[in-house]
Formats: sequence, C-alpha cells, structure tokens
Amino acid sequence: MWDQVGRKTRSALNAEHRGAGHVAAGLAVAAGATLLLTWAATRITPPKAGPAITERPRGPVALILPAALSAASLSLLRVWNAPASPARAGALRLWGAAQLVHAVWIAIRPRSLGGQMLAAMSTAGVAAAFANRARHVDESAGKMAAPLAGEVRVGNRLDDALRS
Repeated sequence: MWDQVGRKTRSALNAEHRGAGHVAAGLAVAAGATLLLTWAATRITPPKAGPAITERPRGPVALILPAALSAASLSLLRVWNAPASPARAGALRLWGAAQLVHAVWIAIRPRSLGGQMLAAMSTAGVAAAFANRARHVDESAGKMAAPLAGEVRVGNRLDDALRS
C-alpha cells in the first residue's frame, strides 16, 4: 500500500526521476518564498483604518496554508521537478514574479475599486503567464495553474486518488 501511495505522490509531483532531496528543496522554496513575501508584505504598512476587505490571517500556519495549498504552488512543484530547460527556468521566474506581485498588493492594500481591480487583474495576469509557461514544461502543471480552472483540476485529482 505504501509503495502505491509513494508512486502516486511521485507521479502527482512529476518527481519520478528526482530524489527526495530535490523534492524537499522544491517544497522548501515554495513554502519559504511564499511565507517570507507574505510576512514582509504584512509588515511594510500597518493596516489602514476602516473596514477590511478580507480578514487578515492569524498565526504562521494561517499565513502559509492558502498559498502553499494553492493550485499554483502544486503546479510549481511539478515544474520544479521537471528536467532542466529554458522553459522550466522561465516558469520558475514567472512563479517568483507572481509571488512578488501578490506580496506588493498585500502591502499596498488598495481600498478603492480601481486599485482592487488593478490588483486582481495584475495578479491574474501574472498567474496566467505562469500557467502558460508551465504548460510548456509539463501539461498537467499548466492546467493546474490556470487561474480559474486550477482548483477544479486539483479537486478532480484528489477525487481520482481517493477513488482508486
């Protein structure tokens, strides 16, 4: 049973030909970058007075869980574990850019409708660019990272894994 779980996990992470150290490094990069940028962004500017658009995460686990479990982060791990190539390097850079854009908008905390629209569009645009580049590295990674369909794809994969 554990062998089957290990095979499915390696397949889901595109890590069939990678060692545990490489996969662990990818997890550390994804979690570390996400946590560091989110932490820094929430400390750059104090919250403004007035009602918040969304509730601020509490504690270190709450800061990282949404991003770490996002479809883009799962897609990043598939890209990270792919063979080295210019497309892989470009996808990794775009993922970093997406994290940076997200952190900037967390720090700015736009309150106006225009600012919120700009934040949403720029974040979605960089995410779409990453999904497109990731698709050239690994088709499943690109489908997972697609801004609207990523969550559906991850949910379907989890459902398939539970059924088998």
